[in-house]
Amino acid sequence: MCSIHTFLLNRHFLSNDSDHSITEWSDFPDTSILQGMAAKDFNSEYLLLYTGLTPVHLLPYAIERMVQAAEMSGADLIYSDYFKMKEGIRTPHPTLEYQSGSLRDDFDFGPLMLYRRSAFCEAVRQMDQKYRYAALYDLRLKISQAGTILRIPEFLYTVTETDLRLSGEQQFDYVNPKNREVQIEMEAACTSHLKAIGAYLSPKFKSVSFDQGNFPVEASVIIPVKNRIKTIAEAVKSALHQQTVFPFNVIVVDNHSTDGTSEILAELSQQYPSLIHHTPVSQDLGIGGCWTEATMLPECGKFTVQLDSDDLYNSPHVVQMIVEAFYGQNCAMLIGSYQMVNFKLEEIPPGIIDHREWTPDNGRNNALRINGLGAPRAFYTPVLRQIKFPNVSYGEDYAVGLAISRSYRIGRIYEPLYLCRRWEENSDAALDIHRLNAYNFYKDKIRTLELLERKRKINTSGEEWKK
Repeated sequence: MCSIHTFLLNRHFLSNDSDHSITEWSDFPDTSILQGMAAKDFNSEYLLLYTGLTPVHLLPYAIERMVQAAEMSGADLIYSDYFKMKEGIRTPHPTLEYQSGSLRDDFDFGPLMLYRRSAFCEAVRQMDQKYRYAALYDLRLKISQAGTILRIPEFLYTVTETDLRLSGEQQFDYVNPKNREVQIEMEAACTSHLKAIGAYLSPKFKSVSFDQGNFPVEASVIIPVKNRIKTIAEAVKSALHQQTVFPFNVIVVDNHSTDGTSEILAELSQQYPSLIHHTPVSQDLGIGGCWTEATMLPECGKFTVQLDSDDLYNSPHVVQMIVEAFYGQNCAMLIGSYQMVNFKLEEIPPGIIDHREWTPDNGRNNALRINGLGAPRAFYTPVLRQIKFPNVSYGEDYAVGLAISRSYRIGRIYEPLYLCRRWEENSDAALDIHRLNAYNFYKDKIRTLELLERKRKINTSGEEWKK
């Protein structure tokens, strides 16, 4: 087998392949540690990096298999599927294929990665900014620019899981204020990468003309719904009770509910003339398809404002604030902030989600690194009618947001406008690894397509970022 040097970052490693040298580090690597690794004088073709917090058990010949894949493919970074021990139960943990849009800093390679030493050292040599938290992220982005990242779809080792939270609890870690310093570094590394690959967009935006088309009302609150009998009445009344100086309506796209939701909506539409209860002809629509259905209706207003069927506006002035912000910020999309609550509307951690990582100059670039843009979302309808939502039920808003941000400014309101219920019926409350991977793969694919389009736009316009 080819020579390998193993770096252990937390002094936890159980190896079935003991014929290679090992160096231990007790700290998670910053840029200086990676530079120290690259500078070490040892004769090896590969570096094996283990970042786990608990011991790893290698399956027989696991490392040999990783090296074999590297030799066959010429790849510079190799990772694999693995098993997780969680509360005494061993379960498969498949990883995802890496693609150019896999820009999330939390992309799951697993804790065991094999690097071709020459590629590792070259990537480290190119590191012109020192990071405390984003060093490994910066490393793999730089490797991806010139080399190949390869997944082995085989389960080669087992690790013990230490984070026992559900997926719905984990997904908001990146907006926790205590992680702000980490996020600043991750954004800097991602922005540098986008510049290097020719996909960085400078802060130049198309001006929005708000006189396109004729609309029956100034704004429409859009609520797609399917089987939300417990919450739909509260959500609809939250929208209907908005106070504005302009006419607005509420469009509920009832996606063929079967639990009594349709009957509640039919009754409410009799009481409130501004409520439009619409049932699509198609029975194959996701949330995105329902949104497109609503925006193409003749009753749709100039601005469309999102409200999920189990959430509530936190005041009667939200729609007024949003419309005023469109004109004030000259944006084609606007995103507010929200407060996390339980089903009883009691605040739960992490509390307010305001996505302050979004900056006017760099938000649309940083959007390629994070998995969501925030809520509530609102749109200038003529632009939305051109782009349209993809017909999916997860990530549809993210795809539209990226497309809009490519040309237009996305406005922000950092004051909470919305109570976001977290309960067992949320679509992302407790995802198994297969559903989580499907969602993440879709968003990675959206980012891959967006990168291609941004590169094409830059090449066509002749715009070039200059250091």
